[in-house]
Amino acid sequence: MKRIENQTFDQERALYGSADVFVKNCTFDGPADGESAFKECRNIQVENCFWNLRYPFWHDHGLKIRASELTGLCRAALWYSDSIEISDTRLHGIKALRECSDVLIENCDIVSQEFGWSVKNIAMRKSNVESEYFMMRSEKLDFSEVGLKGKYSFQYICDAVFDNCTFDTKDAFWHAENVTVKNSTIKGEYLAWYSDGLTLINCRIIGTQPLCYCRNLKLIGCEMEGTDLAFEKSEVQADILTPVMSIKNPLSGSIRVPAAAQPVKSSWTIRTQRAKSSSVMKLRENTGKRSVPEKNREVRHGFFIKGSCCTKPEGRRLLC
Repeated sequence: MKRIENQTFDQERALYGSADVFVKNCTFDGPADGESAFKECRNIQVENCFWNLRYPFWHDHGLKIRASELTGLCRAALWYSDSIEISDTRLHGIKALRECSDVLIENCDIVSQEFGWSVKNIAMRKSNVESEYFMMRSEKLDFSEVGLKGKYSFQYICDAVFDNCTFDTKDAFWHAENVTVKNSTIKGEYLAWYSDGLTLINCRIIGTQPLCYCRNLKLIGCEMEGTDLAFEKSEVQADILTPVMSIKNPLSGSIRVPAAAQPVKSSWTIRTQRAKSSSVMKLRENTGKRSVPEKNREVRHGFFIKGSCCTKPEGRRLLC
């Protein structure tokens, strides 16, 4: 493998078409302000380098970047490339990663708006991210110990697993499909509207109006905090460990919850604040008929909905 060390490059396409090259302690900056230093390259390894110029890695195959810095001026750094490993690196330019495949990012600091659009098969480990519209329309994501701050994350993604992550976001996971989030904290309003196949396991969910208009939604052993107007028009199976501020008009499924502290007065709002122990709600689609079928009327330790009334299993009306 050819070695290039301790040099500065600022010309256009400085190392265009290179193959089997190891680059160390180099700077890509200067008055010539050249773009696309490593365009159309193969089998490139980079260590302890600095980029302050645009579009360095486009259409590359086989790329390893370690202990390097891509500044805010290094915009659109990695596009249309595959077989990428990035570790211990700062990625601070806008749109740093797009339309790439087979990507591993580990122990990185990412400050990049619109990062990760249309990426396939990406793993991220022990990294921190500041981004808006993060990972839009990407698929096959595997994230672990990732911290994110920024709005509109993970929209339209599919086939993803997140474990031990912390997300401070808004409108996250809208239209997402086949996603599992485990042992994580998700803070932000309007979580996962219109998602299909979202499973949340041992998660802490914070913010108003979460999980509405969902299909095939599952919550297992989750905590909910400051979550009012939850589950509206959703198909849901939920086991919730903490009280919920309010649950409004779920479409179908079942919900186990200690209490709904401030039920919303609506014909299909769940009310559980009088339950002595965990309540189980069995729901049905609102088709205009407000009665609940007899076969669904066995609900232990709780209430089920009949029109605008809550009824105990033995049939005694409590609230209207």
